[in-house]
Amino acid sequence: MKAKVDKIILNDFGAILKMEKGCYIVKDKHGNIERHPQFENKIGEVILKSGNTVSVGALASFGFWDIDVLIMTQKGMPVAMLRGLDDDSHVETRIAQYESLKNGKGTEIAKQIVYAKLKSQNTILRKYGLRQHDLMTIKNKVDKITKLDKKKLLTIEGHATKFYFQQIFQLLPKQIRINNRETFKAYDAVNNLFNLAYTMLKWKVTIAINKAKLEAYLGYLHSLQYSKPSLVCDLMELYRYLIEDYLIRFSLRLSKKDFITKTEQFSRNRKGKRQYLNDRKTMGLMRDLTRYFEKQVDVARIRHGKRQSVETLIYEECYLLAKYLRNEREEWRPRIAIVNHQFF
Repeated sequence: MKAKVDKIILNDFGAILKMEKGCYIVKDKHGNIERHPQFENKIGEVILKSGNTVSVGALASFGFWDIDVLIMTQKGMPVAMLRGLDDDSHVETRIAQYESLKNGKGTEIAKQIVYAKLKSQNTILRKYGLRQHDLMTIKNKVDKITKLDKKKLLTIEGHATKFYFQQIFQLLPKQIRINNRETFKAYDAVNNLFNLAYTMLKWKVTIAINKAKLEAYLGYLHSLQYSKPSLVCDLMELYRYLIEDYLIRFSLRLSKKDFITKTEQFSRNRKGKRQYLNDRKTMGLMRDLTRYFEKQVDVARIRHGKRQSVETLIYEECYLLAKYLRNEREEWRPRIAIVNHQFF
């Protein structure tokens, strides 16, 4: 079976997507029409943005043919996805995922995620001539952990990641340079820029997890909390370095005038000012990131080919994890794509 490689993307305001005589019809605001024959089974993803119109017939067809549908705001922020009713029918994988918390596989998965993340950070540090992690020492510490101790693993990862960000932030332009990484509800422009870009990665990982029939809320490294997709958080760690490398280069074209300040309500009695990338730059960033996930990396595909896109790599890694959980593979070791300047 051929892979579904084509995408339907409604970027411009006022576009219409509908079904007509076995074709997906896309009509832009100028009246230009694109036809995508349904029977050729090439469409793998549909990206819809606010401000466009989609027929119920087209949505029903996407659900029936298991075509991923990602819904974004006009600025390009992912907010929802469409899934078929039988998407959770592959229960065997999820049963194996639950059992892995007790049979030792969960511990091994968590350790592999930590080690792979720090190994991937070293590819960025090496690329820019910065001081690298001592992976041998880190691996020895990780290997000594014999049970699923998230606190110990996160402590090892946290110390190394703090060292990593302190170095790569020095590559940013002086006028926007910061010293420390902040995540939720950051005030400064750069941290909110990173948080924005990670949102796109989050949705790519979420889609990949759903494709592999894994449970997004049952992770191994991050805590299990209500409304927290901990497996998504876990697997994002494997690819954050790609986003960070992209943002290092993207930030070279930025200055303070590219950011705006908003006063927001942080609590009932407290307001604060937060800096964000302006609307024009945000739309450009999201558009570039969509293309970025289609870039080719030198990692062999599971079945054929010596290269694949970043997006496909994420999908494949989730499939390999699912196979490991179902005892169809003896081990799971995340594959790391080596980044270089030509990659961009």
